[in-house]
Amino acid sequence: MAGNSVTQVSAITSMNLRNVSQRATSSVVALVGIAGVVTVLIGVLSIAAGFRAVLTLSGAQDVAIVLRSGATDEMGSGLSQPQTRIIADSKDIARDADGAIASPELYVVVDVPLKRTATPANVPLRGVGQQAQKLRQNFRIVEGRTFTPGTFEVIAGRGASLQFAGLSVGSKLRWGTTDWTVVGIFEDRGSVAESEVWTDATVLQGAYNRGNSYQSMRVKLTSPGAFQSFKDALTSDPRLNVRLFTERDYYEQQSRTLIALVSTIGTTIAVLMGLGAVFAALNTMYSAVSTRTREIATLRALGFGSAPVVVSVLAEALLIGLIGGVIGMAISYFTFNGLRASTMNFASFSQITFAFQVTPQVLMQGLTYALALGFIGGLLPSLRAARLPITTGLREL
Repeated sequence: MAGNSVTQVSAITSMNLRNVSQRATSSVVALVGIAGVVTVLIGVLSIAAGFRAVLTLSGAQDVAIVLRSGATDEMGSGLSQPQTRIIADSKDIARDADGAIASPELYVVVDVPLKRTATPANVPLRGVGQQAQKLRQNFRIVEGRTFTPGTFEVIAGRGASLQFAGLSVGSKLRWGTTDWTVVGIFEDRGSVAESEVWTDATVLQGAYNRGNSYQSMRVKLTSPGAFQSFKDALTSDPRLNVRLFTERDYYEQQSRTLIALVSTIGTTIAVLMGLGAVFAALNTMYSAVSTRTREIATLRALGFGSAPVVVSVLAEALLIGLIGGVIGMAISYFTFNGLRASTMNFASFSQITFAFQVTPQVLMQGLTYALALGFIGGLLPSLRAARLPITTGLREL
């Protein structure tokens, strides 16, 4: 009488969904809970995606970074001026009319107030060589001009100028015992360089008593395939004691700690909030089953199987999860996508600026989690409905 299983599932599910309005209050509570969880989850994951995007944009396969052997980052590295000259003589470094495209670099961390809180933050003040701009493929001055070598002038990255106070063209700042003037703002397609302030390396050495030392050497290779030859030549040279990375590998290594930390915290928060959303969904679906006891029993008496009943209850729970997930996705996208912020880069103990990235992958993770919450919230009530004795249900008023 009831027909095949597909027909039964379709009939009961359709009837269930038409009656959702009768449980509007409890359904809205569950829906809002799931939407809130998805919003928070996507928001946190978009931080990790934004940070990863910054470092991905920063890395090139045909640019190499040379550090002292044993160093994992610039802060723990050191190179002498003679060593940088030996490195610059390598046949694997690209050259132009100005010579080897290489930049011996060093940096110090300076205090600059955050615009939103006025609290001091650590910002890298990087000393660069004359060829530094050619090593960043997308580098361009967007306001003012570049610094004049040999002077106490600086240029600030776009990300730094947006996040930190006093980094506008014409501003004067005092770092150490020196007054510095901001003469330009630069962009580099959102790379990590935009979190920094740049000046002439020789000037920075003198201002901070660094002698003729550097922390790293950044070079443009003749091709991506030249890295291994370049590495072999430098590591076998008895005058040097160095470690080499491609720029992409270097930034990927630097990003692991923060990305893992943000992802772990985000997942933990989402799980804890998800428990509340599951309880709201459970309450909604138990309420739905309770108000439909006689209806379910009648259907069972007419020959409908227990499986269609389970599917019908789960379908309602999944619908709540789907709607809640879509709402959460929409809120997250319009709230977070492109939002600029800064966070501590634990590799350098300085701030790095980035934009939240609400990517399709992040959105799908949020939607998947919403559907999982809906499924978990509907599973137990659906099993209870399927196991309800027919005679007991028919006696319900």
